[in-house]
Amino acid sequence: MISLERVTKRYGEDAVAVAELSFTVDDGELCVLVGPSGCGKTTTLRMINRLIEPSGGRILIDGTDVASLDPVTLRRGIGYVIQQGGLFPHRRVADNVATVPRLLGWDRSRVERRVHELLELVGLDPRRYGSRYPHELSGGERQRVGVARALGGDPPVLLMDEPFGAVDPVTRQHLQQQLLELQRELHKTIVFVTHDIEEAAMLGDRIVVLSQGGVLEQHDTPAEVLGRPATPFVADFVGADRGVRRLGVVSIGVDDLFHPPVVTPETSMTEARRRAASAESRWAVVVDRDERLVGWVDLDPPRSGCVSDHLVRFEIQVPMGASLRAALGEMLQHDVRWLPVVDGERYLGVLTPNALHAAMRRSVGGRPAVPEGLE
Repeated sequence: MISLERVTKRYGEDAVAVAELSFTVDDGELCVLVGPSGCGKTTTLRMINRLIEPSGGRILIDGTDVASLDPVTLRRGIGYVIQQGGLFPHRRVADNVATVPRLLGWDRSRVERRVHELLELVGLDPRRYGSRYPHELSGGERQRVGVARALGGDPPVLLMDEPFGAVDPVTRQHLQQQLLELQRELHKTIVFVTHDIEEAAMLGDRIVVLSQGGVLEQHDTPAEVLGRPATPFVADFVGADRGVRRLGVVSIGVDDLFHPPVVTPETSMTEARRRAASAESRWAVVVDRDERLVGWVDLDPPRSGCVSDHLVRFEIQVPMGASLRAALGEMLQHDVRWLPVVDGERYLGVLTPNALHAAMRRSVGGRPAVPEGLE
C-alpha cells in the first residue's frame, strides 16, 4: 500500500508544485494520476521513489516512511518506466533487463532465467531480441523492454510516467492492453501518470485528478469520475462527452439482460409460438441442450415444422463482463438492436439498447427512463 499524507513540494517561496496532497493506493491497485500539464503528476510520482524530495508531508509504502530508507535501496525495490523505456543505448536488450537483478547480486544463471522469463512475459522472443540494441527496436518494442526492465527484481511497486505517450495510437492501444493483461497476472501496485483521461479510464482501478499546483480534485473509480465529476474542474477536464467515454468503463451485468423465450432446434414452431405468446414476444432464442447459443427464430408470420427449419444464426455475440462501449460498437457495426450475451459457451440473455441505457443510468444511481426489453 502507498499512502501520501499531506505531501507538498515547493520550489522557492511562491512556486507550489504539489499542495498538501493526500491519497492511498491499495495493494495490487493500478492508480492513474491525470491532469493538465504542470499539475504535479510527475513530481508526485518522483517523490514516491525520492527522485524528488518533498518539502512537507509523508509518503508511506507498507507503513514505512520512504524518507527513512536509503534512496538507492528504495529505488531498487520500485520499478520505474518512462517514455521510450529509458533504456541504456549502449547495452543490449538482455543487459538492460538484467540491470536490477545484477545490482541485487543475483548469480548469473538466475539473472539469465529472469531475463528470459521477463522478455517472454512482455511478448518478445529472448533469442530474437536479447542481443539487439535499443536503436534496433521499434518504439513499442522499446517500451516493452522498459516494462521488462522495471520488473527485473520483481518489485511490488511500479511507477510509470506517461510510458505510452511517444508511440502511435495503434501501438499505444496494444501496449495498454498488454499492461492490463500483465496486471491481471502479476497484481503489482502501480502508479501511472498520463494526461489522457481516456487512457486513465481504460487502465485505472482508481483515478486521481489533479489541477494546477497539485491540488486533488477527485480520487475515485473511472466510472465515478466520468459519471459524477466531483468539481467543475473535473467536469471540464473529462469533457462534455464523458457519458460516451463512460461506456468503456461500465461492464455488462446479469441484471442488464433481457430474457426472451428460449427454445431448442427440435422444438416445434407451434410450441415456440405458444411460449412466445405468453412472453409477448415475436421471436425466440435457440439454444442446444447444453444451453449453448445456436441462433434465433422469427415466429411471425406463423410457419410449420421445427425451429431448426427456420433457424437464423446470430451475426455476433459478446461475453459477460464486456464493456457497454464494446457492446454498442457491435450493435452499430452489425446494425442489430439486440446482442446475445454468453459466459464461455453458455447463453445468458440478450442486451438491448434500452437495457444498455438503463445500465448506464443505474451505474450512477439513476433509474431507467423507459422499461427494458425489446421495442
